[in-house]
Parts: sequence; structure tokens; C-alpha cells
Amino acid sequence: MEWLRSAACAGEDPELFFPVGTAGPALRDLAAAKQVCACCTVARECLSYALGLGPTAGVWGGVPEEERTDLLRRSRPRHDVGRRSPQ
Repeated sequence: MEWLRSAACAGEDPELFFPVGTAGPALRDLAAAKQVCACCTVARECLSYALGLGPTAGVWGGVPEEERTDLLRRSRPRHDVGRRSPQ
């Protein structure tokens, strides 16, 4: 995780990236965290880390946990349940 040294968030308050709630101050913190990540040179590595190892809380690579869950869900192969294969 050498990339962490170059992260734009290195000098920020960590609590900014772990907003509590879904309204008011949490939305402001989420927007501020995404803004920091938007100018980060290692945001891709950060997001890849979060998607691969699965930290569930917080904003990683500019993507909050709910959005990462959606990304992971969409990237999983779909199995056709109930569909028969040709014989």
C-alpha cells in the first residue's frame, strides 16, 4: 500500500471519509470526501484496494460504500438459474 503516501487524503481528517448517516452533515462530508478524491493521483489504486480487499465503510477512491456494493454486484458473473443447457 505504498500508494497511500501519495494519497490526497493523507493530510485530511479521516472522519471526513467515514460520514455517519444519510442526510445533513453526512451528505456534506460525503461531497467533501469525493472532492478530495477527485484530485487524487492514486484514486484508482485506492478504489481497487477497497473493491479487492473489501473495506466496507467509508469513501475509497471517491466511491462510498453503497456505490462500491453496486459496482461489485454488477461485476459478478450472472448465473442463469432455471435455464437448461442445450443437450
